[in-house]
Amino acid sequence: MSSEPRCRASGSAESPDLDNDLVWAIRIISGALRRAADESAEALPGGARAYLVLMALAATEEPPTQLELAGRVGLDRTVMTYLLDDLEGLGLLSRRPNPRDRRARHVILTDEGRAQLQRVRTDVAATESRLLAELSEEDRVQFRDLLARVALTAQRGAPGE
Repeated sequence: MSSEPRCRASGSAESPDLDNDLVWAIRIISGALRRAADESAEALPGGARAYLVLMALAATEEPPTQLELAGRVGLDRTVMTYLLDDLEGLGLLSRRPNPRDRRARHVILTDEGRAQLQRVRTDVAATESRLLAELSEEDRVQFRDLLARVALTAQRGAPGE
């Protein structure tokens, strides 16, 4: 399959082309990945949200505070507190007071949390692989890189906001 994007002449502002619309594409991809994450993480409290929290914790070198973690995964801090309570109750993470600010708590992924994350991540990776089947390995790497860059821009807030 060609690595060139598919564009049709009808894809103008007056006559939109659905398969060339970013909102449509992101929604379809997001829905497929969310369903896979929900199914894979159904044993975790919070489902896909728990998966995102565990992924964010595994990706950090220094344990984040609850507030930092909430910002990283885009969850309301109250929702985050309840979710962390549930995940801590299952032994998937622990919280410790921040020595510099006793009001803040650091969140630490436990070995059991890493094991659960690996199980879910394996299932989600299989879905990702099916979704990216039309792309070469080089295109997959480039797609992930570009998507991550756009996601970071969105997380920071688009320029001019």
